[in-house]
Amino acid sequence: MNHYERIKAALNFQPVDRVPVNLWAHLPEYDQNPKSLARKQVEFAQQYDFDFIKLMPFGLYAVEDYGAEIKYYAQRDHPAVLSKPGINHYSDWQKVEPLPGNYGTYGKQVELAKYVREFSQGQLPFIQTIFNPLTNALKLAGNRLVLDIKEHPDEVKQALEALTETTINFINENINAGVDGFFYATQTATANLFTREEYLEFGRPYDLKVLNAFKDKTWFNVAHIHGDHTYFDLIADYPVQALNWHDRSVAPSLKEARQQTNKALIGGLHELPYEDVETGSRPSILVTGSVNEVEKHVQEAIDEVNGKGLIIGPGCVASQEVPDANIYALRSAVGFSTARESV
Repeated sequence: MNHYERIKAALNFQPVDRVPVNLWAHLPEYDQNPKSLARKQVEFAQQYDFDFIKLMPFGLYAVEDYGAEIKYYAQRDHPAVLSKPGINHYSDWQKVEPLPGNYGTYGKQVELAKYVREFSQGQLPFIQTIFNPLTNALKLAGNRLVLDIKEHPDEVKQALEALTETTINFINENINAGVDGFFYATQTATANLFTREEYLEFGRPYDLKVLNAFKDKTWFNVAHIHGDHTYFDLIADYPVQALNWHDRSVAPSLKEARQQTNKALIGGLHELPYEDVETGSRPSILVTGSVNEVEKHVQEAIDEVNGKGLIIGPGCVASQEVPDANIYALRSAVGFSTARESV
């Protein structure tokens, strides 16, 4: 099977020659130059024989064009950070208007997609990372969003409509650029930020507007449910092919999720720091584990769902400090495949 065939089979719960696998991390030393980032991502996927590319634009790309001030370092261990929010008063929400999908910083991420298509030469599926409107509102305003949806809900909803339209414009540009799908990330479907009722009012309706804009145009779409205490059930029925969340550290497990959704599952890798009963605190099994531990870790995930409808991957971004030996162990743990073919 080639990478396209393997991913499509896994998404449809069909037999695969091996379980598909991928690993992704932020690359702040490359992510301000679309061409450099594209080249690095393609080289990384090819080096380790991974099955798809999740585009890795920097996490604040969707808010800079709305006035958020960002400080850039372009260093391996120092990603861009927000230096000033774009929303500083509730009246600022009324200034949020729809933008073209190829505007400013958004446009750089469209260029990223075009370069990945060029450099991958049809060998690898690739999906663009997008954030849901409520997450972008949070990145624009910071924690004042939590207060504003209670005290000024109409102003926030007006802005969410505009952010939704901008996101759809961005999606259409990426489809024209040749992406196979989207990694739709919500960092706000969590009780740590909003009540269930608030997410049903300020999150889900806008999610569905965005998702319905591309669900019939692309074939490899993933909903990422970020954080803990999540409203997993509210996202599990979204019109996507696969779900991704921190399955190794928060509920549900892969096995439990198989009983809650008919979507394919992407996960199985514990990318977060954790407490080991024998050795104490560890930054990540991927970073500090032995080759044997990584291989066992992958096999445990496969066994949870008998390898069906599964793509091995992290629950969120992994560290750049994962050693080569462990990345190769991750790849070898899923087995070997037939020679790749062009599609």
